[in-house]
Amino acid sequence: METYYRRVVHDATKGERRAARERVSRYYESELAKLIDRVEEALTRYRDGEIDAHEVDDVIHCYSKATRALWRFCWSTGSGSQVILVARTLEHRAAESDAIDWWDEAERPRRRRR
Repeated sequence: METYYRRVVHDATKGERRAARERVSRYYESELAKLIDRVEEALTRYRDGEIDAHEVDDVIHCYSKATRALWRFCWSTGSGSQVILVARTLEHRAAESDAIDWWDEAERPRRRRR
């Protein structure tokens, strides 16, 4: 496994890294738009009197947590060859129809570090 990892990450060409960054960027923008839609929906419901300001605040708080989780997944490993692994993970998840719901990720309790 270590050899595979090293080959995938370190032997990637500049063009492969660029393509991976573009793939991850498209994914990031697409997922970010979905999260923004959730906030927009909450604001519409607030303006229509369906929910109160505290519920909107909860949605905005969840949005903030979800965008942080999304950013960590896409970019926290750096933009160099590590982005190849993120792009491959996205390809694998797409092939398996295993999409990440970032809203759910934000609402999931985090384990405390010891």
